[in-house]
Amino acid sequence: MSRSKHLSDQVLPALASLREAPRWLVAFSGGLDSTVLLHLLVSLRAANPDFPPLQALHIHHGLQSEADRWQRRCEQFCQTLAVPFICEQVRVTVEGKGLEAAARDARYAAFESHLGAGEVLFVAQHKDDQVETFMLRLLRGAGVEGLAAMPPSRPLGQGQLFRPLLDVTREQLAHYAKEHGLPSIDDPSNADTTLDRNFLRHEVLPLLDSRWPAYRDTVARAAAHLRDAADQLRRALPEVPRCYSRCGDPGLALAPLLDLPDSEAAQVLRDWLQQLGHTQAPASAPLLEFLRQLRAGDSSSQAQLQSAGICLQRFQQGLYCLPAALDEALPESQQLELGESYTDPALGTLSLVQAEGPGLALQAGEALSLRWRSGGERCRLPGRAGTRSLKKLLQEAKVPPWWRNRVPLLYLGDELLAVGDLWLCDSSRLQAIGPSWQVRWKRNTPTP
Repeated sequence: MSRSKHLSDQVLPALASLREAPRWLVAFSGGLDSTVLLHLLVSLRAANPDFPPLQALHIHHGLQSEADRWQRRCEQFCQTLAVPFICEQVRVTVEGKGLEAAARDARYAAFESHLGAGEVLFVAQHKDDQVETFMLRLLRGAGVEGLAAMPPSRPLGQGQLFRPLLDVTREQLAHYAKEHGLPSIDDPSNADTTLDRNFLRHEVLPLLDSRWPAYRDTVARAAAHLRDAADQLRRALPEVPRCYSRCGDPGLALAPLLDLPDSEAAQVLRDWLQQLGHTQAPASAPLLEFLRQLRAGDSSSQAQLQSAGICLQRFQQGLYCLPAALDEALPESQQLELGESYTDPALGTLSLVQAEGPGLALQAGEALSLRWRSGGERCRLPGRAGTRSLKKLLQEAKVPPWWRNRVPLLYLGDELLAVGDLWLCDSSRLQAIGPSWQVRWKRNTPTP
């Protein structure tokens, strides 16, 4: 049996449950691993015509001088396979985290944005990657959940992330690539042993291999045992009710969470964060200190935890996970055309769409000015006497503090027409019946 046939037989059974997905995407960097995965899935689809349509998604991080050339090579390879190619350029913000973590966060945010309901994203992480993840987390003192390493699949946005190669070694992938003459990109950063994963890969694991050649299988088996244990612990945890802020931030009801012992409350938080797509939870020490602050504070407390790229904050009777880009500066005033959308990491996506019902009477060619609070803004709500300050309106509506200066304000000239999708002001363009122009605001809040 050829190595490629053996690899196909290893992967094919795992795909059976994914046949009904509307679309398959492959995270395609052009490196050896993702090149083999893409080629393998193309071959399996050729033999199984009922498999969903397949596309390649390339993330351009802009971190290497060769990034543009790599993009072109990936696109050319996809053309030879007749696979549609998508490229997404991302902005990597390093503040408060290492470069590796920042690039990963940007990459996975892009993955999530491309996944529709029920769609599947395949990533090429394999058994050697699983071992490296286990060892890195062990060295960082991770608990049972962390030492379970990478699961074969998990929710991602509206779809699912799937790792079909976790039982396949890097050596097997290299043999497959050689057998099929597959070209691949060699990222020079993979040789940089100042990075923890590369040091482990090039310096430590070869030494283990010289003494215990089967260490990959035994470590992967240990991770699987710990994943089973983590699942059992999760099922035994008390249920803490979920809640959402006025702006859609996911949260946990605070009182039931704080009724639990610290160890159980910390595990509930880790499990919840994992459901939100945060695979690296805050370390135990800051998490326990945060719980102490929550217990010590009253309803006016705004205790906050920032760790591992995650921001948690108390607001009233809930504990919320904040959007990732709230630290970024707001852009200057923008023009929003009718029927157009504006997207910004700190905002999400704002659109003007035509619909039935109350809205704005706007004419073709008109554009609204998108601005932000600077202080003193006022709005008269329809059917209410007098104007109200936006500061008071936002407080009374229980809009969380982290959103109050980021609610988009839509003006025509100097007249305030709408406060995000929260309120239409009683303006010269307010229209009680449709069709009219309405504001749609898709916030960049984490989704389970």
